[in-house]
Amino acid sequence: MLTVKVSLKDYPYPIHIGTGISRRADLLKPHIQGRQILVVTNPTVSALYGPALMELLKSMDLIVYEHQLPDGEVYKDLQHVSTIFDALLKQSYDRRCTVLALGGGVIGDMAGFAAACYQRGVNFIQMPTTLLAQVDSSVGGKTGVNHPQGKNMIGAFKQPSVVMIDTEFLESLPAREFSAGLAEVIKYALIRDAEFFNWLESHMPALMAREPKLLAKAIAKCCQHKADVVVADEFEQGERALLNLGHTFGHAIESHTGYSRWLHGEAVAVGMVMAARLSSRRGGLRVAEVNRIMRLLQAAQLPMKPPEGMTAAHFMEYMGHDKKILDGQQRLILMTEFGHSEVVVLSSDELAREVEVLLHE
Repeated sequence: MLTVKVSLKDYPYPIHIGTGISRRADLLKPHIQGRQILVVTNPTVSALYGPALMELLKSMDLIVYEHQLPDGEVYKDLQHVSTIFDALLKQSYDRRCTVLALGGGVIGDMAGFAAACYQRGVNFIQMPTTLLAQVDSSVGGKTGVNHPQGKNMIGAFKQPSVVMIDTEFLESLPAREFSAGLAEVIKYALIRDAEFFNWLESHMPALMAREPKLLAKAIAKCCQHKADVVVADEFEQGERALLNLGHTFGHAIESHTGYSRWLHGEAVAVGMVMAARLSSRRGGLRVAEVNRIMRLLQAAQLPMKPPEGMTAAHFMEYMGHDKKILDGQQRLILMTEFGHSEVVVLSSDELAREVEVLLHE
């Protein structure tokens, strides 16, 4: 087992990583308040891992109820979050209850948002089941839902009391979702760790084969980077924005496709290609470095190009609702050198011209 500590002053918590972590009552129980616990999951995950978790929780003399949400990003909205409140109220759960998210990023974001709001905040635990959630969305306390005009535009910061990352969950993950998670792994290398990028180049075949020890090492590396950034900038006033490399373009793709045809990691992969090419145009990367990035993304079986028919006007429409916009100016995360990223401010006109060029390269 590996443990990464998120050393926030007010809400410190551990991230436990390893095989069989989800069955460790000794690691889980200290982070449960009271006796009431609501497990939020979806039918797919529940069928695979719900019974074992429910049995474990009941063996700890807890009052347990499971609430299932529909499976998919398209259901990540206020309407479906409200059903979590319905479940909590129906079971008469009090302010010492715990909400446990068993699922991927969608489940974690929605359950965390509900935990942040119910009775103005109750205890929250993350048990992520996808690679993307394990390396990124389960850590750091960002929760929320989508709006038709923009991704994650409604939400709250809610830190978990513990993150339980069981690498056994990845054995049942579909290949496409596994690759989508690798996009976020590669992101961490690009924003702050060129040495990690070199390691990923050497070990991508073994990671694609889901070698447990290497996966745990990669997950721990990403979680440590995320923890360091979150501790330095919990509420995204500065450095934490760097974690959004590729996300401005990626969120536009997700919004354009209705949150249904592209996985988040797939959209981010294309967004990172666009960010790398734009970084090269502005002198931050050499062409050879852009090609290295593309080769690694291809080795992870990730897409390279935006959806067919998506125009610069489409990108600008959705990027106009991006959360990073301040005073009408777009803040993009670009690479100023290989393994190092910074926030770059562009006017809407300048960005529109750049996107037009990127789509016709």
